This record gives sequence, C-alpha cells and structure tokens, in this order.
Amino acid sequence: MKKMARKKMTKEAIQEIIENMTLEEKAGMCSGEDFWHTKAVERLGIPAMMVSDGPNGLRKQDLNAEQVGINESIQAVSFPAGCATASSFDRSLLNRLGEALGEECQAENIGVVLGPAANIKRSPLCGRNFEYFSEDPYLATEIAAAQIHGIQSKNVGSSLKHYLANNQETRRMTVSSEIDERTLREIYLAAFEGAVKKEKPWTVMCSYNQINGVFASENPTYLTEVLRGEWGFDGFVVSDWGAVNDRIASIKAGLDLEMPTSNGINDARIVKAVKTGILEETILNQAVERILNLVFRYQENRDEKAIFDLNQHHKLAARIEEESAVLLKNENILPLQENEDIVFIGKYAEKPRYQGGGSAHINSYKVTSALESVRDMNNIIYCKGFDDQEDIVDEALLKEAIEAARTSKVAVVFAGLPDSFESEGFDRSHMKMPNCQTVLIEEVAKVQPNIVVVLHNGSPVEMPWIHHVKAVLEMYLGGQAVGEATCNLLFGRANPSGKLAETFPFKLEDNPSYLFYPGEKDIVEYREGIFVGYRYYDQKNMEVLFPFGHGLSYTTFAYSNLKLSNDSIKDTDALTLSVDITNTGTMAGKEVVQLYVADKESKVIRPIKELKGFEKIALLPNETKKVTFTLDKRAFAYFDTRIHDWHVETGEFELMLGKSSREIVLTKMIYVESSVILPIIYTLNSTIGDVQKDPKAYKCLAPVIDSYMEYVKTSNVDTEVTKAAISDEMLEANMEYMPLRAILSFSDGLFSLEDIQAHIDQANHA
Repeated sequence: MKKMARKKMTKEAIQEIIENMTLEEKAGMCSGEDFWHTKAVERLGIPAMMVSDGPNGLRKQDLNAEQVGINESIQAVSFPAGCATASSFDRSLLNRLGEALGEECQAENIGVVLGPAANIKRSPLCGRNFEYFSEDPYLATEIAAAQIHGIQSKNVGSSLKHYLANNQETRRMTVSSEIDERTLREIYLAAFEGAVKKEKPWTVMCSYNQINGVFASENPTYLTEVLRGEWGFDGFVVSDWGAVNDRIASIKAGLDLEMPTSNGINDARIVKAVKTGILEETILNQAVERILNLVFRYQENRDEKAIFDLNQHHKLAARIEEESAVLLKNENILPLQENEDIVFIGKYAEKPRYQGGGSAHINSYKVTSALESVRDMNNIIYCKGFDDQEDIVDEALLKEAIEAARTSKVAVVFAGLPDSFESEGFDRSHMKMPNCQTVLIEEVAKVQPNIVVVLHNGSPVEMPWIHHVKAVLEMYLGGQAVGEATCNLLFGRANPSGKLAETFPFKLEDNPSYLFYPGEKDIVEYREGIFVGYRYYDQKNMEVLFPFGHGLSYTTFAYSNLKLSNDSIKDTDALTLSVDITNTGTMAGKEVVQLYVADKESKVIRPIKELKGFEKIALLPNETKKVTFTLDKRAFAYFDTRIHDWHVETGEFELMLGKSSREIVLTKMIYVESSVILPIIYTLNSTIGDVQKDPKAYKCLAPVIDSYMEYVKTSNVDTEVTKAAISDEMLEANMEYMPLRAILSFSDGLFSLEDIQAHIDQANHA
C-alpha cells in the first residue's frame, strides 16, 4: 500500500493538543458529529474520522443523503455472513476477508469498520445469530482474531462487538443478562478475550444490555478492570449506537466515544460534571487521548490512492463461501452429474437470501444466483415453488414443481428463512422453516426420491423432512456470490469443507436455554451456565440433528500416528501433539482437524469435552500431512471462583482428535500436575467424609472423628429394632455427610465446641 507521507503524532504531541483544547472541545470529542463521524477541531488540526458498519461488507452511508444513518448505502461487496465464515474453520480465509474489508475502507476513507461480532450463539432464536460466529468461545475468538488481523493489516481499525453478553434482540437495549462469574469467564468473556489479547483491535464496541444489573456502557468491571487491566486493550471503547444510559457514569467506567451524536446534550453534561467536580478532568483527558490516538493513526496511514476491484472481491466472496458451506447429509447423490435432467425448485434459486437484515445489510453491487450460474446448461429447468412474502402454499406453484420433479432425474430444492423470520431487531419465535417450504419439500419427495435441499438461513432450522431427502447443503447467508458457490459445490467443481460452528438440535425445546430465553421483562437468567451448545448436548448424552463440528466431504480422510511431546506435564509447561492426516479418497479436499480436551478426574462440574484447537488442511488424493497443536495451561483449566482465576486440577486429561464433536477418531491420555494447590478451608460445616479424603486434615481431626466413630459403635443402639431400621450403608452415608458441628449433638458431651474448633484450626494450618 502506498501511503501519503505524514508526520507521526507522538504521545507528547497529542497531549499538547489536549492541553490546548477547551473543556467544551474535549467533551465534544467524546461523541459523534453525526451518525458516522467523529468530531473535527479544525483550529488544532484534528480531522474527523468516518466509521462504517461492515462485519461482512461495507455499509457506508451516502454522504449526500439528507439524513445520514437511515438512507441507502453505497454499492459494495456483500461477503458471507459470520454464520457462514465461522463454519470455514479457516483462519487464513478470515484474514483474507479482513484484508478485503480493509482495502475497501482505505478506498472509501473509512477509519474503523464496525466488526467482527463475536457474541456467543446461546439460543438458535437470537435474531442476530447470522452475524455471530459460534456457540463455542474458542472458535469465536480465533475466527474474530483472524478477521481483525486482516482488517488492521491495511491500517484500518476494527471494532470488536458487542461486548458483553448481547445474546438476544428481545429488549436488547434494557435487558439485564444475569450470569455467574464462571460462566462469564469461560463462555461469554472468553469469546472476546483471545481476539483482544492477540490482535489488539483499535476499538471495542460495548453492547446495549445490562450485565448483572449494570449497563455494559457504564460497567467498570468489564470496560476497565478486565478489558484494559487484564487483557491489555489500548484502543478506545465506543458505544453501540444509542447504548449510553448515563454519560457521566459511562465515561468514568471507560466508555470513551458515544455514538451517534448526542446533539450536544451529553457534551454539556460532561462539561457541567467537570466544572462541578463530579467528573475529574483527567478522566476526560484520557478518553480524548484514546480517541485522538486512533484518529491520527488512521490519518497517518491514509492511502489516498487506494482502489479495489469489485469483481475480484466478488470472486473472493465466492471462494470464501465455497469453503464455508457445510454438507450436512449426502447419500451418494452429490456431486451431481452435469448432464443429468435437473430441476431447480424454490425462489432462492433465482433470488437467493444471501445476507441478514439490519445494520449489516449491504447494498450489493451485484448478486449471482444459482439459476444465473447454470444459464448455459440446457438440462436444468426452474420452478419457483413458493413465494416468501407470505407463508402461504401457492397451489399453482406447488403443482408446477411436483410435475417438474416427477419428470426430472434430480430435484434441487432451494429453501431457507426469509427476512421476516430472522433479522436484527427481533428474535425468532420458533426454529421452523416457513410451512409453505416444508410442504413443498414433502410433496416433491412423494414423486422424486432424488432430492437435494440447499439451505439459505442464518441459524439452525428444524428439518422434519430430513429422512425424505438424500442430501442437504447448508449455505447459510453466503454473500452476493452465493449462487456461484452453490453450483460449484453441487457439481463437484469445489469440494465442501465447512464444519458446523453450532449444533443443530432436533427441535427448539432441546436447546439448553429454552426454559429461560428470552427472559421475563428486563431480566434474562443464564441458568444453563457453562453448558452452552455441544457442552450441554454431550453432558446430557442427547441425540442431535447435526453436531457441532460436523461437515461432510466428497473425499475421505484417515487419522493416524498421534504423538505427544510428553505423557506427563506441569500446567506451566506447553504440550505439543501431532497427527498425520491422509486423503484416502479420489478428490482433492480440505479437512478440519478438531482437538478437544476432557478432564477425566475433575472435582468440579465441567463439560465432557471442550474445543481447544483446530486446523484446516488441504490434501490431494493419497497425500499425507502432519498437523501440530500446542496446548498451554488454559487448555486444561477452568475458572475457579474461589481464587477468581484459571486453575488446573492435577490429574488425567484425555486429548481427543475428531472430525466433529461426536466423531472422535484418536485419543491419548496426558497427566497434568497443577502448579497451584488450592487451600481447603475447613469449618464446623465441613463434613466428616471430606475431612477423611484429605490426609493432612484427617491427621489433625482424627482424635475427634475416630473417637466419635468409636462412640457410635459402642453406644447403646444395638437393638434388633435399630438394626432393622438402620443399615450399615445408611450409617456410613450418614457419617460421610455429617458436618463436624453435628458431633456435638450426637456424642453426649464427649467433645466441646472449643475442642472441635481447635482441631479444625490445626487442619487449616497443616
């Protein structure tokens, strides 16, 4: 990239600018000039900076429009949405997507692109799931980090969003997400943590909602203590548009920039708060400095000659979608033969649903449908099948589709969810597809056994027709080139390699959040805790429609030669493992190798297994490649709320390599020794059984426990009635779960409270 020569603004230079700003100018810098721009201060040489929506494409507003923020955006390239790209499991692919977005930003003079969105898919109902990556925090953070790296490699900032616990659209601007500390750390914070630590996004966008009763926009725990203090974030925090509740509380908590403009209202509040001593001016100065750092950083690296090729980015969108689509089912029907008599059925073959509604909606410069992609193939006919304006079975369209299917060799039904079923702003009320589409598939199946269903949707759907079709190709919301990608996959010009980044349950009621989603009034309780997605389904040993990590290929892969660098490590050590992957089929393809870790001896409740590594590799037929993973302490740890830190329990862990969360191919055991022994504090409510399991504590308390046990055995309870009523098993269980304080009640004065407490104190200092 050729950059214009500009003087680099030093920290001292920026601080000098701040010293020369009036209080009103500093306050004004902390809110937008309009819907998309920061404020300029011309007399001090501070330029305005434009930001734009764009997790999957730029939505730059037409600056000539009268009301910026609500009018149509400029024409741009719509790339596959997050629901699709996460299924690629391909860091390099997301990096290239980020580079493309960065190139477009430079060409359009945009300093920050608002994305990616790394929120966890807690429920299939979330209206914005199409924009989010995964139910798994490790996958979400790795994919987000790769996209951020690509964007920022072009000297454009990314805004990682929506921080934190924004997992529904219902009452999203006021609802309080009630989540315990461990769940926040292991699932919802973890979805952002790796991306922030690895790639240092220029900005982080706070969410609308409250977290345990405190708005995300004014929550110092997460905006300052965790984000900046623990993770080392050094950019500025921007509000989601309209997310500020109390401007003074938010700036104190660490929210630097309010967007969009407050029309001077909150600027005046900041000025008044400083003048009255409610807000320290040093806090305001710090927020201004963070904003100016990035405004000047972008300007210093502005490429005024930047251009990009729309057609090349369209081709890139097609390639990304080819790698992201997931082949869910295939009973020896795909790939299709190009000379077969085929009927394409369904409106989405002609006008695909390729992107989500809301702030992520792109004004695509062109859209390639599947029907357009096969226009030169005379053996393919088309029937509309349904209309998605209303969920009504059109008998004429249905009859036409049935007759065409009857006389064809293969019927490919293009189905999915219309905008009215899923969009930003509202949650879905069910997981069903429109009834008119379900009826279409079921009726076509009565006359044609060779059915392929191509899905265009942003989140899981129920499939009551699954046993009546031979193949299902999940395209998700695949961007403007989805039609090309679909046909390349259907006809074997490309080999499917996507894997599900979320579980598809059989029905909505199976989802772990079902009973508590979307909450009551302004409260939503995350009672399922850490058991989100496959963590829950595995723990329940529950059958699912398609498991996390699932995805088929037109070739086959064999796993062999799993090796570990050690069979025993300390949690401060790194563990390396390698495995050989061989393409045993006849077609070049890509495999996503998934590494899961299971704690086999945990004393705390943990998931059966958790994803801790993945790699995507390309293999020619008969080719073998070695895949290597490196695991650190975090791969074996859980978050312990007693010490408020990550902790590894000493014991055996199982390392699982698989093709999905339910198809584990190779395993090995590793013994991990903890470097931290958590102190156990004994009290009068500690049980006899717990003490007996701790040799050091038992040694100190043995005089009490053994004497009491002997007393019980020799006391006057040896009657036939008592023997019949109290079994040895009952007595043993009673002793195991009896608190130490109960000895006072059942030992007839054998011990005093002071005696027992003295022995407890000894145990705590042993």
